Amino acid sequence: MPPYNSPVSMSYAPYHSLPNLISLGRLVLVPAIIVMIATERWNEACILFIIAGLSDAVDGWLAKTFNLSTELGAYLDPVADKALIVSIYVALAIVAVLPATIAILVVARDLMIIGAFMISLILRKPVKVKPLMISKLNTAAQISFAAMVLAVKAFGFPAGAWFDISLYSVAALTLASTAAYFGQWIRHMNI
Repeated sequence: MPPYNSPVSMSYAPYHSLPNLISLGRLVLVPAIIVMIATERWNEACILFIIAGLSDAVDGWLAKTFNLSTELGAYLDPVADKALIVSIYVALAIVAVLPATIAILVVARDLMIIGAFMISLILRKPVKVKPLMISKLNTAAQISFAAMVLAVKAFGFPAGAWFDISLYSVAALTLASTAAYFGQWIRHMNI
């Protein structure tokens, strides 16, 4: 992957901001999805969430494929992901569609990562923003599970054994991702 401050290829220069604009679009969709969940407009919530989830894959693919990575994008993409995932899990827990424990786990992971990042900055030992493979798997699992849950509510799909399997898989990946980041941070901080 090219460094974030690398020059954008001249042939793609007019599109250099496209991945960042897609990330911003994902951020804009978050409150709309939450409103749809709060008002039990499940079809709209599901469709908007799927669009937001797919946008995560699209902006990353565009940035890598066409050398459109930027420093702003390195921060904006994970912020958009966290805003989307945390908001959805909290909203679904509030309306009693998901257990509160999974929402707490998802929120706690992100708060721990943000807290570690902030401590690193305060101590002038900044951590480079670089997603781990386990984190990418975790994000994909969290988005997929939330999309399936919304689809059950929106389109009446049966919620069978897959629900518990997916729920425990998301919980396990969330814990594994937390441990991986925490371990990396401990090594970085020389604790």
